[in-house]
Parts: sequence; structure tokens; C-alpha cells
Amino acid sequence: MYDDHFGLSGRPFQLTPDPRFWFETATHRKAMAYLGYGLAQGEGFIVITGDIGAGKTTLVGHLMDTVDHQSLNAIRIVSTAIEPADLLRIVAHSLGVNPSGLEKAELLMAIERGLHAVARTGKRTLLIVDEAQALPVASLEELRMLSNFQAGGHAMLQIVLLGQPEFRDRLHGEDRLEQLRQRVIAIHHLDPMEENEVADYIAHRLAVVGWSGRPNFTTEAFAAFYRGSAGVPRRLNLLAGRVMLFAAIEGLDLIDGPTVDTVIGDLHADLPMMHAPVVAPGVPEPVAAPVTAVGVAPVDTDWLKPRVDNGVEHPVPIAPSTPEPAAALPIAAPGHDPIAAPAEAALAAVEPDSIGHEEETAADTSAVRPEPVEGHETEVLRQAQHERSEAGAFVVAPAIDPTPDSRILQRIAALEGQVENQEAALRRVLTLLVDWVESDTARPGFTPIRNAAA
Repeated sequence: MYDDHFGLSGRPFQLTPDPRFWFETATHRKAMAYLGYGLAQGEGFIVITGDIGAGKTTLVGHLMDTVDHQSLNAIRIVSTAIEPADLLRIVAHSLGVNPSGLEKAELLMAIERGLHAVARTGKRTLLIVDEAQALPVASLEELRMLSNFQAGGHAMLQIVLLGQPEFRDRLHGEDRLEQLRQRVIAIHHLDPMEENEVADYIAHRLAVVGWSGRPNFTTEAFAAFYRGSAGVPRRLNLLAGRVMLFAAIEGLDLIDGPTVDTVIGDLHADLPMMHAPVVAPGVPEPVAAPVTAVGVAPVDTDWLKPRVDNGVEHPVPIAPSTPEPAAALPIAAPGHDPIAAPAEAALAAVEPDSIGHEEETAADTSAVRPEPVEGHETEVLRQAQHERSEAGAFVVAPAIDPTPDSRILQRIAALEGQVENQEAALRRVLTLLVDWVESDTARPGFTPIRNAAA
């Protein structure tokens, strides 16, 4: 209807895949590159996955239009839940073999003879299996066995598997498909097109059917097309076809953003599962309010001060090596209090409700509330909050007395012990060095070391 109204030679946004309307988005360009590489290898499996409507079938149609049929015998199967025996019969029939009355062993031999017959004509056989996610594991194993047929050291059958994202998940996670995984030589997942590709996609499909500029589209219309389709080609075709029909009924020669939004609303009401939620232009999505950290008192830092020995200042290493690096003290970011970090990390383990926030994160729900530590540590925290308040720091009053995690305190104590041990070792080394310098023993030469360094 709208094609006649706008003087087009056909329907540019039909849902049936048509290689004439092939448009090379960035993800489809990558897919073709992987297919070209895989076909050049002449063996194994090539796997292409994508969401519903991502353009897998159109990709295969374009591939069939570009391959050299003088050297490649392409067989295509659109699979459902085909059992292994039925799958073998379909393959045999595609090779010109009558599978009637044949047992499995005879069927396999017949398929091998059919592949040899194709090979004698100077061609390779390419088997394309669409909707591979519906195949049982046993059927996929039969395909793997068929890929073993060889002639003169070369594979006679190469297989392309097309499927939805769940097939990729099965391929990666199914233990029984390990042997098939090792035969995959190229794999690619088709992503939706980018927003900047929508205008070129629509213009290309219109140009194929003789579009001469009527109707025209505004920039806001293309942005609305992307919002309503999320860049999925089939969704975009469905939306664009409805927009063209709406424009023909309303007598519009210019399609703008509000026009597309109107059609999106109608489609979303009729087929809510077929379309992405409409995001109103210019309205930012809500952003969660930031959570302000509670001010916490610094721990005792005397052990971090440099040691002075005989008038010589010796810095103490801040981060000694430990067998548990995951529990090491965090490195302070600019503007962050490095001394208060351990105690602040302890407060992060307290449940959100205890600091007046209702949001819960995965870390909060899995954390265990530490037992309160009575005595000096609690008093230090209270005193530090008072001092920070006096200094003008923003402090959120907690609903309960904040207490440091006992594991943090134990970790600090362990670090203090390690630093003391390192200080003692450093003193011993310095004593030996002083004794050596003051002695009359001949000093070793440093020339070999310097020459090696050079």
C-alpha cells in the first residue's frame, strides 16, 4: 500500500530476508571476514550467533550470492529439534542419495559416497545449518562425525552453524561438546547496529526500491528509529514499515521524531514483547543518589613513622610483602584519607540499614555484621567523628555505633608485627655494615658488577 503511494517498486522493509537488501554494518562486516577466513581453511566448523532478528539469515543469503558455486557445493538446512537419524537422512537427500530403508551404518556410507561424488567434480561441500540452537547434542555429534570424512588428506565437508545466543552458551558450557569446540575455526556474534548506522540502513533499503526522496526523514526521526528498535534489523524493518504506512495514511511527506514516536507507541501497545521500551528524547534516566562515606577515626600510626638511628633517618616500607595480598591496605586515592581507609573499609561491611540507606548491594547482602568491639577502638571512633565534625568534615550520623571489623584490626596488628621484624632485621644489617666500614679488611672491587650493568 505505502509502496504505491510513494512510488516505490517494492516493499523496502519486508520481514522476509532478501539478499538484495544486504547492508554491511560493522558487525556484519566482521562476520563476513570470519566466514571468508573459515571458508579459506576448508575444514572444521564456522559458528555465527546473534539475537532474534539480528540478520543471520540475510548474512547467509549474501554469502550464497558471493561464493563461487563452481568450486563449492552449498547445502542449507533450517533445523528444528531434528534427531540424529533424521538429520543424517536430510544430509543424504541433499547430496542426492536416497536414504529410504537404510540403517545408520549404510546411511553413513551412502553419505560418504555422495561426498566423494561431489569431490570428483572438483567441489567442496559446505553444509549450512540454521537455527542450530534447536539441535540436540547427539545431532551435533553426528555433524562432528560427518566432518571427519576426508579424501586425499583434505576434508570433504565443512559446516557452518547459525544460532541464537543460547547456542553459543551451550557450545561454551556443554562438556559433551568439547570435541566439537576443538573443531571450531571461526566464531562471531552479530551485535545490533549502532545508532549512526540507522540512517544509512534505511536509505539503502529505500534506494533498492527506487526511492527518490519522498518521504523525507529528519535527524530526529532516525534517533527515534534507533530508540524504538534498539538497532536490531528485524525490529527496525517492522517499525519503519509501520511508519511508512502511517505516513501514507496521513499524507505525510516528511517523517520526523514525533511521527516515529507515535508509531512506536502504537506498536508497543499492540506487541509489547517485540519492541524496546521507548525512551523519551531529552529525558535523562534516573541516577541513584551517591552514598556518602562515614567519617572514621585514624588508627594508631606511630609504627609508620620513620626510625632515626644514630642521627640517620630510615624510612619504613609502607606495604611489606604478605602472603595475603587481597587483604592488604588499600592505596589512597587523591583527596582520600589514607590513614582512615582501613577503618572505613570496616564500616563498609555494616548492613546498609545501619547507616540510614535503604539500597542493598551484592556485597552488603553477603557481608556478615561484625561483632561489636568494646573498649578503646569504639571510643577512638567516636572521638574521631567529633574531631572531624569540628574540622568541618561532613559526617553522617549512623543509626548504631560504628565498629571496625575485627579482621581489619587483626590485619593491622599482623602488619605491625611484620614491620617490627623488618626493623629488627634492618638494624642488624646496618650494624654489620657499620662494622665492616670501620674495619681494616680490604673491600671487594665493584668493577665486575659495574661492567655487567653497563
